[in-house]
Amino acid sequence: MTVSRRRARFRLAVAYGRHRLRRRFQTPLPSTAEDVLAGRAEDRLRPVTAEERALMPLAARCIGCGLCALVVKRAAGARLPDLAAAYLRDPTLLPDAAADLGGDPPPADALAAAAAVCPVGVPLPELLATAQRLSRNTP
Repeated sequence: MTVSRRRARFRLAVAYGRHRLRRRFQTPLPSTAEDVLAGRAEDRLRPVTAEERALMPLAARCIGCGLCALVVKRAAGARLPDLAAAYLRDPTLLPDAAADLGGDPPPADALAAAAAVCPVGVPLPELLATAQRLSRNTP
């Protein structure tokens, strides 16, 4: 069945009119960053900085070989091979990992040594700092 040009334009006009009518009665979207953060507070979501966003592909490279765990057994209570997985998990669940990430971190040289033996180059010190920041319950 072919549709005439006049009928197509009429249908387009009706669809556009419906769209404008719906938009008139919609609740407005949050307009400021504070509104967005307030709306996400119950989800325990925190904004991620550009530097932290750049770490995501690097964390995804972790193959879970455990070489870093041979150098440093635990970092702030978490096993180092689990650190990349903790960083990549659902952001709303990161506060549940706060107990694992809240202990005393290993010395910086030990964490750097663990990162040095990583065969795929996962930046463990930066991942630990980011995971600790995102897991805190306070902003």
